[in-house]
Amino acid sequence: MQQIRISRTALIPDELRLARYLKAPELGPRVLFFSGGTALNPLSRELVRYTHNSIHLVTPLDSGGSSAKLREAFRMPAVGDLRSRLMALADQSVRGNPEVRELFAHRLAKSAAPEELRHSLERLVAGRDALVRRIPDPMRKIVRNYLRIFQEKMPKDFDLRGASIGNLILTAGYLTNQRRIDSVVFLFSKLAEVRGVVRPTMNRYLHLAAELENGETIVGQHLLTGKETPPITARVKRVYIRSGETEGELVRVAIREKVRNLIRQADLICFPMGSFYSSLIANLLPDGVGQAIAENDCPKVYVPNTGTDPEQFGMTLADNTDILLRYLRQSCMEAQPVERLLNLVLLDSRDECYAQSVDVSAVQAHGVEVLRIPLVGNNSDASSAAFLDGDRMIRSLLSLI
Repeated sequence: MQQIRISRTALIPDELRLARYLKAPELGPRVLFFSGGTALNPLSRELVRYTHNSIHLVTPLDSGGSSAKLREAFRMPAVGDLRSRLMALADQSVRGNPEVRELFAHRLAKSAAPEELRHSLERLVAGRDALVRRIPDPMRKIVRNYLRIFQEKMPKDFDLRGASIGNLILTAGYLTNQRRIDSVVFLFSKLAEVRGVVRPTMNRYLHLAAELENGETIVGQHLLTGKETPPITARVKRVYIRSGETEGELVRVAIREKVRNLIRQADLICFPMGSFYSSLIANLLPDGVGQAIAENDCPKVYVPNTGTDPEQFGMTLADNTDILLRYLRQSCMEAQPVERLLNLVLLDSRDECYAQSVDVSAVQAHGVEVLRIPLVGNNSDASSAAFLDGDRMIRSLLSLI
């Protein structure tokens, strides 16, 4: 077998190419996204119309909400973002999948008494709750079995307030599969007919840390996002992985060979919108990520946030690009030219859609091309301009392949 590197002129959108993908999504391209948060979930639900082969590398460092309680109780990677992406990619035309998605998205009450919450879990385990009763067999029996396993293994003082049922089920699968997160993700991908590949970039219990320019150090992804605590008021100087939350050293983690191969095999690599540091950059921290990207000749595209991201305090669009390249280089084994790591920044045609300063010439000075096309809705209302149109973005990315 021989390989040859070629280039072509892309038409965006390429209607003929897109029509082929729509006609046979099972043969669609392997578009890879480095994304951990929920920003990409609506787009993922549209993506399955075009391809069943997309790849989603998700960070397991979430330290807020239901995931935090499970991480602390079982010393495990976070499963919340994995669960939400699996459900976003699940084929909703398959019998029982809409009911499974509803159950996985359900949360126990946030203000109920402990005994009431345990009673709610017992109803789910016994199959008396309507959310479980509506799921057809054999999936219903599988769900009930994993909920029973979680019920048996959870600590007596475990706080069930606001617990995501999907997270409890995936945790039980993790604990019964020799603490191998890939095994339970694979199992539920098959059971729910997930139209894509979802994998964590790391499979260990670790913590995201950020050093700010004012000298403050933040440990814990949830403290950086501005969702559960006040937003940061100084720029991020660097982010890294720590072994412990209250104590612990900086740790170097290398990607596994299966993750490396997924990156190498992609037809297009996308660094999408979402929380800049805790969702995107966190996925690039393991050693070998940048190297695997550089070894793939496919297009590499960055899609910046339109709305305000608290993590990008004090940053411009050019700063985003510079920092993205810095962390890609950091995870390379050897120096790589820009074109091996990032080729294109995809922007809406209107500057007013962005909360950050749009300095196109400064981005291009890094050696990265900028493509400006309509990516948000036609509504001129400024409040609606902050949201990218998922289908427009998908069509643009797929036309580049």
